[in-house]
Amino acid sequence: MVDRFGVAGELLIFLWERKLWWMIPMVLVLLGFGLLLVLAQSSAIAPFIYTLF
Repeated sequence: MVDRFGVAGELLIFLWERKLWWMIPMVLVLLGFGLLLVLAQSSAIAPFIYTLF
């Protein structure tokens, strides 16, 4: 898992080992928003996504 997801995988493993399960959904939502912004940056829907924030 760490090889495929890099830093995100290491972060999730760290949270799992330290028994910080309640933080995993928050981290996944933040990673999802970051991924959405990166992918939408060069598309035609970028102005609509930026208005959400």
